[in-house]
Amino acid sequence: MKVKICGVRTLEIVDTAVDAGADYVGLVFFPKSPRYVEPDAARPLAEHASGRIETVAVLVDPDDALVDEILATVRPGLLQLHGSETPERVAAIKARAGLRVIKAIGVATADDVAKGAAYRGIADMILFDAKAPAGSDLPGGHGLAFDWGALGGLGAERPFALSGGLDPDNVWEALVTTEASMVDVSSGVERAPGVKDPDLVRRFVQAAKAPAALKKAVAS
Repeated sequence: MKVKICGVRTLEIVDTAVDAGADYVGLVFFPKSPRYVEPDAARPLAEHASGRIETVAVLVDPDDALVDEILATVRPGLLQLHGSETPERVAAIKARAGLRVIKAIGVATADDVAKGAAYRGIADMILFDAKAPAGSDLPGGHGLAFDWGALGGLGAERPFALSGGLDPDNVWEALVTTEASMVDVSSGVERAPGVKDPDLVRRFVQAAKAPAALKKAVAS
């Protein structure tokens, strides 16, 4: 089970994520997000994480110039594309960056889940996130969940990641229900938008990494 703490903006939370046993920290490069961090400010965060935890650069419909800037300034381990990128655009960005890519798919119904098939063999992992409310400027980070039952029968789509409305109290149930390979949390470990709570981060990671055998027992 992999855990990503997204929207990290401080060295303290990098340290907390590492100490708690998380696998990734996400840095958000979308100016409209309360979790936005400028590339120059992200550099020391990525350097602090280097060799201790993988850094994921979260981008929303980036142009080539932004991709190049993030690669040169931040040097992340992975890219996460959280916009309306087509399979062709995801492939182009992946080739340009030479990095693994996570593609986020907004989900409201099972029909949305089916869209992930178009990225099979292109993105290294699909992240199923709650679809943003109509008219929202933010593609994610709303603290909203979707019906996890919509992910039933994914089969060949595995491994996949899950996000949307997760917190320390429900992540275990979410994993038992969906059998996701990775969970991604942002607002669910915050005390205010963009402000991570170290205790919530620790609790989330502990809950997500509970022994698999225990999860199977609960599921049955």
